Amino acid sequence: MKPETKYQTPKAIDLEEAVLGALMIDVKAADEVMQILKTSDCFYKPQHQKIYVAIQDLYTKGQSIDLLTVSKRLREFGTLDEVGGDYFLIQLTKKVSSSAHAEYHSRIVLQQYLKRSIVMFNSQISALAYDESTDVVELIDRWQKEFDKVAEITSGGRKTVSFSDALEHLKEEVQHLSSHSDDSPLVGVDTGFLRTNRYTGGYRKQDLVIIAARPGMGKTSKVLKTAVENVKNGVPVGVVSLEMSVHQLTARAVAIDTNFHLKQLLKTGFEKQEYFTTYSAHQNRMKGYPLFIDDSGNNDITDIVMQAKLWKRTYGIELLIIDYLQLMGDRTVKGNREAEISSISRRLKRLAKELDIPVIALSQLSRSVETRGGSKRPVLSDLRDSGAIEQDADIVEFIYRPDYYGIEIQEEDYDSAAQKHCVQLGANAEIIFAKYRGGSVGTALLKWVGDKTKFIDVEDHNDTAEYIDNKVPVGSLDEAFGDDDNPFV
Repeated sequence: MKPETKYQTPKAIDLEEAVLGALMIDVKAADEVMQILKTSDCFYKPQHQKIYVAIQDLYTKGQSIDLLTVSKRLREFGTLDEVGGDYFLIQLTKKVSSSAHAEYHSRIVLQQYLKRSIVMFNSQISALAYDESTDVVELIDRWQKEFDKVAEITSGGRKTVSFSDALEHLKEEVQHLSSHSDDSPLVGVDTGFLRTNRYTGGYRKQDLVIIAARPGMGKTSKVLKTAVENVKNGVPVGVVSLEMSVHQLTARAVAIDTNFHLKQLLKTGFEKQEYFTTYSAHQNRMKGYPLFIDDSGNNDITDIVMQAKLWKRTYGIELLIIDYLQLMGDRTVKGNREAEISSISRRLKRLAKELDIPVIALSQLSRSVETRGGSKRPVLSDLRDSGAIEQDADIVEFIYRPDYYGIEIQEEDYDSAAQKHCVQLGANAEIIFAKYRGGSVGTALLKWVGDKTKFIDVEDHNDTAEYIDNKVPVGSLDEAFGDDDNPFV
């Protein structure tokens, strides 16, 4: 005799019957139910599954749904007797008097199906985990895929946003823009620069932003500036670094947010004693920044998606940065590199929508930029490996520094008075918006400060190379770091 189990299989038989009955007495119920219960597997009883298959077939072919047509279709499928014949169908129609609650009942049926799905795939994953021959990486990948299937089902059945609600949302956004006295009101995540904020209003939720350049142009520095400006204001940011270590990124972040040179932080150390006191003050100020870095080197898109979802659940990140796209892989794609990159860019866009945050992915440009003549400004065709990157991205930004190629930037290179003014103030780098789904393409000018490996906005008086006050009392190394036994820990 089998012992009784503590838990019962999740199901709602009575509500399954009520949904099927409602579908056969009121054709209007189908429009709501079909958006929620997209597969017959949502029903627990096999008889109910077969009936729903017949109803779905009638619905997709635009034919009427009632007791007679469902019976006829089941007979054509050869499953009428299996479900209990016409008598059973009649009994279903007697379960309900109207379709008033069909949508509500359908959502409960869906919930029970999701519970069964979770129980089933967790049992399968657990069994594989006990199997010594199972590869743990493949196991995690399978778990993620099964979990994503369930997540996709939960996103189904979302009610369409009415145009009236959309207009109201747009009105609120316009009111927000109009109420700001400055010339760069944000409706998204701060880009870190006044000039780029003017173009975008900030990186918006669900945007996939590609920032591309040749090596050495400052991609990581620019995106770290974005991260720093956000975490300074308490906005949680996650960074997946596939190239640099957390130590290197931390040093760069400190260089961006202080007046220390990167060379001091990574190579030479401090030449003046008071710098240690200054560093300690900055450390105390910055240690509360909600910046989370993964430099584990797990470059598969599945691992990155899992990490991003964990950060979202645990820390509520509002921005995800990935450095960089060409170092990522997708072990589920068995084709060429172009197909792999296409899959990665699609999944990044889907991740942005699912987490409802902007995702910034850095990207390399092809060597064709170096070989052609002229100014060597990048164009969309220079994106490496796949046109899918351009297709999936909401924003494509290029970083272009003329001095990198020995070209001196000139005022006459630009048309607008604002750009000419930026050049007069020392701007020497272009941020080219080659694609912007929410606006027009254009170019913003910034200044690259090489010894501190950071960009600054020459029009923003708060954004300078030396904006941290260094006039602090000189103390000993022990006082600076607070540990008499080991002052450098």
